[in-house]
Amino acid sequence: MPDEDVLKLIRSQTLAIIQQVTAQPKPSYELDGQRVSWSEYLGRLTAVVDWCDTQLARETPCERRSRGTT
Repeated sequence: MPDEDVLKLIRSQTLAIIQQVTAQPKPSYELDGQRVSWSEYLGRLTAVVDWCDTQLARETPCERRSRGTT
């Protein structure tokens, strides 16, 4: 599977998780000294999507039009 396809898959799966987390938000809590923060989790998921977008932008060829004059 090419890198671009893997990045698109990671991005789409992460967006699906974000949709689930935001559809039924849960409060942050602490259990046996371990803290679970849903807002931090959502921030990390958003960072993954941003990273995928950056990597995909690098993979996509850039086309620039220019006009030469003499």
